[in-house]
Amino acid sequence: MAHDSKPKPLFLSVIVPVFNEAEGLVSFNRALLNSLDGKGWHYEVIYVDDGSTDGSADVIKKIARDHASVKPIYLSRNFGKEQATTAGLHAAKGDAAIMLDADGQHPIELIPEFVKRWEHGAQVVIGVRVANQKEGFVKRAGSKSFYRTLKVLGAPGIVPGSTDFRLVDKQVLAAFRQLTEHNRITRALIDWVGFDREYISFVANPREHGKATYSNKKLLKLAINSFVSLSFAPLYLSGYLGIVITLLSFVTGVFAIMEKYAFGDPFGLNITGTAILGLMILFLVGILLIGQGLLAVYVARIYTETQNRPLYVVKG
Repeated sequence: MAHDSKPKPLFLSVIVPVFNEAEGLVSFNRALLNSLDGKGWHYEVIYVDDGSTDGSADVIKKIARDHASVKPIYLSRNFGKEQATTAGLHAAKGDAAIMLDADGQHPIELIPEFVKRWEHGAQVVIGVRVANQKEGFVKRAGSKSFYRTLKVLGAPGIVPGSTDFRLVDKQVLAAFRQLTEHNRITRALIDWVGFDREYISFVANPREHGKATYSNKKLLKLAINSFVSLSFAPLYLSGYLGIVITLLSFVTGVFAIMEKYAFGDPFGLNITGTAILGLMILFLVGILLIGQGLLAVYVARIYTETQNRPLYVVKG
């Protein structure tokens, strides 16, 4: 008796965090389901309502009644996009999961290309925003500064313009679920676990409805959380600064004392006792900053332990 060798169709989980997107949800869902139908896949669409106050939850309920493939999750209050996305990833049951925003800025028509890259072996497929229609100068400049700073700080695997619009394999999902920190940046944690990855460039669409819920204040908070969670360099900064100040003040102080008292001021600098006292104070400040830097090393180790990340992630 012959065995059926036909491969099992893909089961794709689509994660969509939602916060106050009621006005455009119906049209967004229609476009999303149209892009998923007719591809030979099985799929689930997980809408995670993040404590919306504009009736988004009611719209999601109606969509879920009309479409069996839609699986809603309702958070008890507004926890933030990172937590909402995490809730969706934890609930995903697919062979792969793709995340995208409900505001329509992530091009839905690129989903088949993400899946194609996954079918060819990529375990993480990352959407890289190369431009953003109607993006303001402040946000564009802030985004460039953000990625440059991350690069300087030595953050692992960060590609400028990389977004939450990404597909992850179920093995990556399993590794992601082991990460337990509360102040999280989802894309950074996915970057941290590694695995084979590919990148797809896209131009972000303008919002069709409503306005952006990520204020400049929230974006700044996200950037700070990213710097802190991805690198210990800011913590060590005072220690490095202390070393520089200590060395400079020591060398300058020795020079000043020798120039004034040992050689009788041959350069005519007329260095006063107050100036030498100031150099001594700078030297002591440097010592204090070095001590603070050493303390930072211990704080960093405590922070690493309390994150409770796995020691390693096995691939395959």
